[in-house]
Amino acid sequence: MTTTQSHAATDAFSNDASATRVSRNVAISLVLAASGGLASAQMVSVINSPHDLSAGSTANVRAAAEDQVCIFCHTPHNASPAAPLWNRSLSPAAYSIYTSRALNAKPGQPTGSSKLCLSCHDGTIALGSVLSRGTPILMTGGIVTMPAGPGNLGTDLRDDHPISFAFDSALAAKDAKLRNPVTLPPEIKLDSNRELQCTTCHDAHNNAFGSFLVKRNTNSELCISCHNMGVTDIGGHANCTDCHQSHTAPSGPYLLKRKTISQTCNRCHDGSNPQALNVAADTHKAFSHDNDPSVDPSTPDNVSLQCANCHEPHTMMKGVSATPPSLTGPRRTAFGRLGRISGVNSSGTVMAVASAEQDVCFKCHGDGNPVASSIPRRQPQTNMRLQFASSAISAHPVGFPGRSSEVPSLKPGWTTSSTMVCSDCHASDTTATAGIHGSTNAGLLVERLATTDRTTESASNYALCYRCHDRNNILADRSFKEHKKHIVEERTPCTVCHDSHGIASSTGTMTGNSRLINFDTRVVTGERSTGRIEFRDTGSYRGQCFLSCHGENHSGTSYAP
Repeated sequence: MTTTQSHAATDAFSNDASATRVSRNVAISLVLAASGGLASAQMVSVINSPHDLSAGSTANVRAAAEDQVCIFCHTPHNASPAAPLWNRSLSPAAYSIYTSRALNAKPGQPTGSSKLCLSCHDGTIALGSVLSRGTPILMTGGIVTMPAGPGNLGTDLRDDHPISFAFDSALAAKDAKLRNPVTLPPEIKLDSNRELQCTTCHDAHNNAFGSFLVKRNTNSELCISCHNMGVTDIGGHANCTDCHQSHTAPSGPYLLKRKTISQTCNRCHDGSNPQALNVAADTHKAFSHDNDPSVDPSTPDNVSLQCANCHEPHTMMKGVSATPPSLTGPRRTAFGRLGRISGVNSSGTVMAVASAEQDVCFKCHGDGNPVASSIPRRQPQTNMRLQFASSAISAHPVGFPGRSSEVPSLKPGWTTSSTMVCSDCHASDTTATAGIHGSTNAGLLVERLATTDRTTESASNYALCYRCHDRNNILADRSFKEHKKHIVEERTPCTVCHDSHGIASSTGTMTGNSRLINFDTRVVTGERSTGRIEFRDTGSYRGQCFLSCHGENHSGTSYAP
């Protein structure tokens, strides 16, 4: 006899007091017989589970006097047309259906077994309202419908795992993060129309794994039977339920345990978990990537930066490279910490999976999102991707080997052919491996870089530049014979002459903007007779300036070793 048959047989008993006592005992014995005995089987009976609403149950919600167990869902006579011998009316409610921009499936109004489950779990029909009784069965404590809580899903299913959609090979082919349903383990079943329903994940009669799950989910075994999210070696990212909840999720479509992605990440990354980086500490600094936790990520026009704009949490890895040795902390080149996230490369090609750190940065700091420099330049730059493109006039070598052979100031560990990453300059100023989340330094810089004219030269005021460039070499005038005069005597910041990122080919020239020359127009004005603001590269370590600066007119002033 099957478990369902045993429940139906139980409800065939009469309703006098002695019979109800027998009905419960028989229900227990029939379930034991059907399962081969609890001690030798995986099954844990519906008896005394949350689905046992009988008066003798230990469940929190139970009947005042009715001791039949199965009657709340099944009846052997006068059942509704719905299988299996259904003893409840179906809710007439119109449901708000799950939607998501990432969803290729097309869920409709609940059908099949999901509709049966919702006759209790949407909270619209009395728990004791069954077809086999003329009056509803009374529940203890005056309870009528499903009490508020995780069991009451309501009629708004937008914050619940989608149901009642066709889960077939065609859908899996559209979404690489779904497994082909032909590979589903036997415990996970679709209905006769190959639709995913509540019963795909839940077995109403077996609570062996808790929450009536059809399969253990301690290590996401149930979730990954359908979802193919990739591989991570970060423990806190490996278990789906650490971040997600299948029902009444605060975030809505993402099924996250907090309202937004960032809030969910900060459940661990707020300093409370010693195994996780304290990212929240950086995002609360004066300069940070904006991940406003008040923004709802399901809003279509949401432009706030969330953690998932730069990280794909399911595929993040631990690895960190520790070169070059000249840096004060590990060089943050480990792309694994970003995961298999999308990007835009230096050529402007959109990539499903970025291949380098800067590809992720260029998604926001590149095409379609012009950002003016905080320093007004002779040649304005608004597209950072073009500043670092291989065709750029001159640039710090982000994503490509350095091209200039005339950089005698480089510290050990760097060469003229070295390649940089964005986080060599932009990163946390307190935690070496915390990434580009926030800093107390303007520009989200890992070290201080003074940009105010008449700043006194010091190792701390230009600490960012001196991370890679030897201060003694610079002040010894080995690359430019008047470095010391400009920086120390005239107190001119590095940024007055040099544009830290680079100069795009569309805005600069090889003679006018080599060596990262792009003047700060707050300090540098036009040459008095012509109004020219120009640097001319005249050869190795040689050049001319046409401009006025600090009251001194430069009309073709030449510089040479």
